[in-house]
Amino acid sequence: MQKFIKEYANKIGVLIVLCTVFSCSNDEDTSELSDTIFVRHKKADMPAYIHGNASEKLFLIILHGGPGGIGLNYRSNTIKDAIEKECVVVYFDQRGSGMAQGSYSENGINIDIMAEDVLALVKVIKHKYGNDSRFFLMGHSWGGALGPATLLKDQTDFLGWIDVDGSHNPKSMYLEYIANFKRVAAEQITAGNETQYWESLIELTNTVAPEYNMEDMRKLNSEAFKAEEKLADTNVINENVESDENTILKYNLLTLFWNMANTQSILDEDLFQNITFKDRLKEIKVPSLILWGKYDMVVPIRYAQDSYDNLGASNKKLVIFEKSGHSPMATEPDLFAEEVITFIRDNK
Repeated sequence: MQKFIKEYANKIGVLIVLCTVFSCSNDEDTSELSDTIFVRHKKADMPAYIHGNASEKLFLIILHGGPGGIGLNYRSNTIKDAIEKECVVVYFDQRGSGMAQGSYSENGINIDIMAEDVLALVKVIKHKYGNDSRFFLMGHSWGGALGPATLLKDQTDFLGWIDVDGSHNPKSMYLEYIANFKRVAAEQITAGNETQYWESLIELTNTVAPEYNMEDMRKLNSEAFKAEEKLADTNVINENVESDENTILKYNLLTLFWNMANTQSILDEDLFQNITFKDRLKEIKVPSLILWGKYDMVVPIRYAQDSYDNLGASNKKLVIFEKSGHSPMATEPDLFAEEVITFIRDNK
């Protein structure tokens, strides 16, 4: 996945399969969209759920976390109620995730191919809704690695990049987990919050291998989510705002869990050992917005400043959410929507 090529554009074979109640041609009224399209690319069929205001043909493509997350998990709170009123939001199930179909060998699913999938999605949207369609790209968590991978292939169709607690440098995260756990635990012990738990977290950091170990990496990643629950219990961060729709019921659970298990088993081995975009972020020149939870235990806050400092955009902004962990769209949704909408309006 480390090699990025420019000549792919004319070689991508894309089959558009439209599964939608509303069959919209380029000449039809598309001021309000509620569609599902499928992108077929390199032995995968991937759904994109398209909702929102298309009056200006502005599309915000969201790259979900994981690997192995689901696109529609983000269609809640102010993304649905506010951002969809500003533009069209594209909730994309990546290769090997959600309801995407395909059987992959180790060579058939990697970040390089998945970046090509995103660019194939752009081609499908332009074919269906018009070549004058314009795009913003947002990546959350793992999507913060897939986003740079995509933009480093071709950023010409994108008006801006929104990095939400993104893992642009997973290669370094093992040691950063250990350092961040110790730092936050010391703060919370000093504050008298859940001291027994935070002392046990420090003990965990003393028992894992001093250098990268896959089994220990999984322990640390799992513990990061538990640590955020403890921070919410003591009101250091906000509780997640409940989703207003039961997303999981929209998915076939057998397909969903099969994808999650198989995608992660293939990608995880490479993800935390080899993938880093830190030294190439300077090549990304589109306007950039970096949004981060101050108490992100999953992708620690160090990476927020790292992203801001290394992105090559002259127009960039960093926003830290003081009462959030890994998902500010769920813990400070109003401020999240305000920042995203302002960014889109300023750069459209």
